[in-house]
Amino acid sequence: MKEKGKISINTENIFPIIKKFLYSDQDIFLRELISNAVDATQKLKRLSSLGEYKNEIKDETINIILDKKKKTITISDNGIGMSGNEINKYINQIAFSGATEFLEKYKNKGDENQIIGHFGLGFYSAFMVAGKVEINSKSYLKNKKGAHWSCDGNTEYEIKDSSKKNVGTDVVLHITKDSKDFLEENKIQGILDKYCKFLPVKIKFGEKDESVEDGKDKDGNPKYKTIKVDNIINNTKPIWVKKPNELKKEDYLSFYKELYPFSEDPLFWIHLNVDFPFNLTGILFFPRVKNDFELQKNKIQLYSKQVFITDEVKDVVPEFLMLLHGVIDSPDIPLNVSRSYLQSDSNVKKINTYITKKVADKLNELFKEDKKEYESKWNDIGIFVKYGMISEEKFYDKAIEFALFESLNGKFRTIPDYQKFIKKNQTDKNKNSIILYTSDKASQDVYIENAKKKNYDVVILDGVIDSHFINHLEQKLEKVQLKRIDSDVIDKLIDKDEKKESVITEKESKNIKELFEKIIDDKNTNVTIEALNVDDFPVIVTHPEFIRRMKDMAKSGGGANPFMMGGAPDMVSVSINGNHKLIQKIIQAKSNKTKEKIASQAYDLSLLSQNMLSGSKMTDFIRRSIDIISK
Repeated sequence: MKEKGKISINTENIFPIIKKFLYSDQDIFLRELISNAVDATQKLKRLSSLGEYKNEIKDETINIILDKKKKTITISDNGIGMSGNEINKYINQIAFSGATEFLEKYKNKGDENQIIGHFGLGFYSAFMVAGKVEINSKSYLKNKKGAHWSCDGNTEYEIKDSSKKNVGTDVVLHITKDSKDFLEENKIQGILDKYCKFLPVKIKFGEKDESVEDGKDKDGNPKYKTIKVDNIINNTKPIWVKKPNELKKEDYLSFYKELYPFSEDPLFWIHLNVDFPFNLTGILFFPRVKNDFELQKNKIQLYSKQVFITDEVKDVVPEFLMLLHGVIDSPDIPLNVSRSYLQSDSNVKKINTYITKKVADKLNELFKEDKKEYESKWNDIGIFVKYGMISEEKFYDKAIEFALFESLNGKFRTIPDYQKFIKKNQTDKNKNSIILYTSDKASQDVYIENAKKKNYDVVILDGVIDSHFINHLEQKLEKVQLKRIDSDVIDKLIDKDEKKESVITEKESKNIKELFEKIIDDKNTNVTIEALNVDDFPVIVTHPEFIRRMKDMAKSGGGANPFMMGGAPDMVSVSINGNHKLIQKIIQAKSNKTKEKIASQAYDLSLLSQNMLSGSKMTDFIRRSIDIISK
C-alpha cells in the first residue's frame, strides 16, 4: 500500500492556527501525545477483557525516548494501534475523535471514563515543536499490515505500508531549531512531572546514548542503548482513585508530601468520591494558613482522568476554598479543545455547589465530634469559615453553627451561643447587643482594661479578613453591632443611658475644650468633654468606628471608600474626662503655660497608648517628661 493525499481540512492555515491560537502553552504537545498513547493502551486492555483481543498484552508501558543526535522525541506505546485506513480516518480528517467513536461503540460495556485521549486536534499539537511528524503503527486486528504516516507541517502527507511487527504505535517528532530546548532531558522531565505524574499507565523516559552500541537491527545497522528507561516517572494509582476505607492517615500525609514536599502537615482533609449526577474524585487538604493570601492560592490541581489540566480552578472550586490544597479529578468538567481553559456549564456549577456542601459537612462533623480539637485548630480553620460565610450564602447558613468567637480569656463560643452569653450585660439602650472586639491586644490593652472593669467580654478579631467579616455579620445578625474596643470611651461603646454628673462647671468645660483644641491644632480631631468614672484615663484618643473600619478594609484590599484613599486625612476623637483629678489640676493651674504643659503631656500619653506618637512629637514628649520629672 502506498498513497499520497491531502489532509481533509477547510483551510490551508490550520497549522499556524494550532501553533499560535489553539494551544497557548507549547508544553502540552507531550501531554496530548502521551494521552493518546494511554488511550490506545486502555482500549486494547478493554478489548482484551471483552475477549475481542486474544493475544497476551505483555507490556503496557509507554516509552518516551529522546534522541539528541537525530533531534527526535519518540512516544511509543503497545496499545490498540492503527491500520492505514484508520490513520486516514483519525489523523487525516482533523478533529475526528477515535476516542469518541470507541466510547460510542462500547458505551454500554462499562469503563467509558478510562478513555482519555483524543486523536485529531490533540495529535496536531505535535507541530508546535516539530517540523516533521511520523507515525509508525500496527493495528491489533489480524491480517492488517503496519502503516507509516509522515507529514512535514503543511497539508500534504504520505502514508505507506510499514514492516512494524508489534501491535502499537510510535510517534516520532523531528524537533525544529526554534524548539531545540525540548531536546534537553531536564525540559522533558519537567513536562512529564507536570502533566503525567499520575497517569493510569506506566510511563518510562529515556535518552538515546549514541556512544553505546547494542547489537544490530534486521538491516545490519547498529542499535544503541537507551539509558534510564527503567525509571517509571508516574504513580499509576494515586490515592484519590482509591476508596477512603482503603486508606490510612499515613497514606494521606504521604500523598500531601508528594504534592507539596516542603509544606507542614495539613490540619485535615476531605476525600471526594461521587458518581452521580456527575463524576468527581479528589482530596482537598486544609493547610496551615499563613498571612500571605496570594502565596497560598492556586494549590489545587485539576485533573481529567488522571491527566493534569490546570491549577486555575476558580470556576470549579468556590472562591473561599481557593486556599485549600489538593487534587480534583473529573471527566465531566468541560474544557476547550486545547484543554487549557474551563468552559462554564451546569456541571461546573453543580461541582462547585457539591464541594461547598462537602466542606461545610466536614467542618460541622469535626466540630461536633471533638470541640476541643476543633477549637485548637480554629486559628487556621477560621479563615476558611469566615471567607466562606462572606462569599457563599448557603455556606453561611451552615457555618453559623460552627463558626467561633474566641474571647480574651481563651473561651470559644459559636456565634448564636455568644449572642446569648452577652445579651444581659452588653445590651445598649436601643436593645442592640454589642460585641466588643480587639484587633491588637497589646496596643489596645488600656481600653480592654476599662471594659473588664465593667465585666464586659472582649473577643479577638485580628485576622486578615476580619474587617470584612465584621461588616458581614452586622448585615446578617439582627440587633447586633460589633465595635472595636478603642473606637470610643467604654460608656459610649455600650450606651446604657446612664448619665454621670460632671464635677466641673459649664464654663470650666468650655475652657478645657478650647485649651485642648489649641494644643492639638487639628481640624480633623473632635474634642469632647465627658463625665466619666474618676479612675478612667484623663484623656482618651479613639478612632470613630466607621472611619477605622474603612481604613481596615482598605488595608486588607476591600472596598475602601474614596474618602479614605489618596492620603485623605484621618479622623480622631479626643474625650476629656472632666471628672479626673488631672483635669482639676489643669483648671487650678495659675499660668496658661502650666495649663498647656499638663494638657500636652496628658494628650501625648493618650497618643502613646495608641501608638500614634512619633517623630518630632515623640521628641517633644520625651523632653517635656524629663523637664517635669526634674522639677
